[in-house]
Amino acid sequence: MKVVIPGGTGQVGALLARAFLARGDDVVLISRGGRGEARTVSWDGRTLGDWAKEVDGADAVINLAGRSVNCRYTEENLRQMMDSRVDSTRVVGQAIQRASKPPRVWLQMSTATLYAHRLDAPNDEATGIIGGNEPGVPAYWKRSIDIAQAWERTLAEADTPHTRKVALRTAMVMSPDKEGIFDVLLGLTRRGLGGPAGSGQQYVSWIHGQDFVRAVQLLLERDDLAGPVNLAAPNPLPQKELMAKLREAAHVSVGLPAAKWMLEVGAFFMRTDTELLLKSRRVVPGRLLDAGFTFEYPDWGTAVKNLVERWRAGGGPVRS
Repeated sequence: MKVVIPGGTGQVGALLARAFLARGDDVVLISRGGRGEARTVSWDGRTLGDWAKEVDGADAVINLAGRSVNCRYTEENLRQMMDSRVDSTRVVGQAIQRASKPPRVWLQMSTATLYAHRLDAPNDEATGIIGGNEPGVPAYWKRSIDIAQAWERTLAEADTPHTRKVALRTAMVMSPDKEGIFDVLLGLTRRGLGGPAGSGQQYVSWIHGQDFVRAVQLLLERDDLAGPVNLAAPNPLPQKELMAKLREAAHVSVGLPAAKWMLEVGAFFMRTDTELLLKSRRVVPGRLLDAGFTFEYPDWGTAVKNLVERWRAGGGPVRS
């Protein structure tokens, strides 16, 4: 089939492109200027152009576009995060709406950050609590929720009656690719910095890259699945336990803890934000499990051993 992936030149896009190409699909990446794993067409992420011709007649669109959240949460960066997500989603919807032969399915990237910071219970699609009003957390964390809700609202408002729409509420996608989140965590661990962040009690939701690809393939094929779907392994765990298992897999004995004030200083110099480390994202994949999806890596202990081995071997393609 033909798959069009706006924003497909990053880590997640590379995972999907490699898997689709390996099974013989026609893959087209839409990018602001990056180079990816497949044929790439340029766009500005805001307006219709020649790129929209690729959408007409495609079987599926998977929109991953959006400014990275790994930055300082300044007003300008927050505006760019909002605009890049809303504008790209809106224009993808316009391209689908105007297509003479619209794709049968549109998978739209979203985020597990949409859910509330909580330790008491997991968030699934049916009973999960949307964040924004949690007591005892920084008020500016609500901005991430606002961005996520605007992202999904733009998808819902798109006038594409012939195209099934799915919002991918995605946790951290763990793959051995360089400069991905796992590469960053492993790098910190190898330097002795892989200890608890703050209390270490905050939950981390994640998904192995192979399971992410397999889940996306399921969602492309299952015409009965629409709306929000959590893409996360079924067993999130506290951050201090996640890092302990990473240290064990990497054969690193020391993991220095980082108090909240230390994280604030480090985040300032690394030009990122502590929300990425301190928010408890306890998200579980209710709809995937109900659909009969079986995770190859449901537990972090098994997943991290595989990831470390593949990282040491130089990464490698994700199996389809």
